[in-house]
Amino acid sequence: MEDRPIIVKRVKKKGGGHHGGAWKVAFADFAMALMAFFLVMWAINQATPEQKEDISRYFSDPVGYEEGGNPNPVDLGGAPAVTRNEGPSDVAPEPLSLKEDQVKEMAESVERRQTQELMQELDQKLEESETLQEFKDQLLIDITDEGLRIQIVDRSQRPMFDSGGDELKPYSQDILFELAEPLAEVSNKLSITGHTDRTPFAERNEQYTNWELSADRANAARRTLVAGGVPENHIGRVVGLADSVLFNKEEPQAPVNRRISIIVLTEAARKAMEERESANTADAEDRETMANDDWMERARERQVDESEVNW
Repeated sequence: MEDRPIIVKRVKKKGGGHHGGAWKVAFADFAMALMAFFLVMWAINQATPEQKEDISRYFSDPVGYEEGGNPNPVDLGGAPAVTRNEGPSDVAPEPLSLKEDQVKEMAESVERRQTQELMQELDQKLEESETLQEFKDQLLIDITDEGLRIQIVDRSQRPMFDSGGDELKPYSQDILFELAEPLAEVSNKLSITGHTDRTPFAERNEQYTNWELSADRANAARRTLVAGGVPENHIGRVVGLADSVLFNKEEPQAPVNRRISIIVLTEAARKAMEERESANTADAEDRETMANDDWMERARERQVDESEVNW
């Protein structure tokens, strides 16, 4: 048997230079820990005693602290300001502050929406009510600066009142009764205005003119609306304007000029109306003078004694 040659394999170990690169990872971990340590020391040095107490509470009970503590115990320049929080029940909610103009704008927006909804409701009632359907051409509904306006106008063969009279026709009462239902549901004040055409009133009574007639007709409409369910305190104004505000200026004697106008006043229009008629429009000094003025006593002092009169 032949001798087989012996093969020896020599493995050369390559040196990694100071035990390879593992030391770099260990050194990086050490440097990171050292940097974190110095950051903690700096933060503690910058913190106030209250902030240190917050930190201590966090490490003592992290779960409980998250539920009732301050998530930013130390202000690092840009973090939210530190506030002590002793518990949810001890913290009062910050009140919502709105400027007066914002509140006014919001109120007006709500009122505009309510006015539009009322107009849609009246339009729907015009379509559904058999009574109003018959007189649809005599009802005019629009929105003015003062609010939602409903005008009931005369037609040549279908007047609301007898000529020169202030008693409503039966069908005119039916119209107002139908309108009273939706108007009773709104809290706004109502303005009721009577209008006539330019035809002079009967000359047999010079003391009763279109001014008196228009005011009496407006009051007749008011009484009917109240009878139909509109609260008496919802009536804000009843006015007779005679022929001073014509619907058809080109034809002053046209039937359409004879009408009753009902306005659902906006809050701004109501306040403006009340301020115009209120004693508060006078200056404070003038109001005080009028309140303290004993005009009756002065009138007595100015009376002339009968004996002093030269008959």
